[in-house]
Amino acid sequence: MNYFIDTLIKGKSFEEVIEIVKSELGKEGFGVPAEVDMQDTFKKKLNVSFRKYRILGACNPEFAYKAVQAEKNIGVLLPCSIVVQEHENGDVEVAAVHPLTSMSEVHNNVVQEVATEITHRLENVIESLN
Repeated sequence: MNYFIDTLIKGKSFEEVIEIVKSELGKEGFGVPAEVDMQDTFKKKLNVSFRKYRILGACNPEFAYKAVQAEKNIGVLLPCSIVVQEHENGDVEVAAVHPLTSMSEVHNNVVQEVATEITHRLENVIESLN
């Protein structure tokens, strides 16, 4: 099992894809409480140029609450990371963490049920982008 679920988008700008991803996440009950612009961070902190690369921290509050109730330290694996990055040819890749893989070492049935549902929802988001 891969540690991410991804797709490649052609013919749309990086910023368009960011907005579409956020919209599709919303349809599956996710908000994006955290966003990290790695291109900007690398420029400011290391003075290096880097491709457009954004990490969206997606959270479904209902399922996050359920997981945290069942496993007190599960927050170290939250929120779900979604990477949006632009390739040299202008194509934009969207990759989401695969929750079943990232949660595979958590031996808690409730957490595994949540991971299964979140995996399904993130797969829906990625599939909707095609």
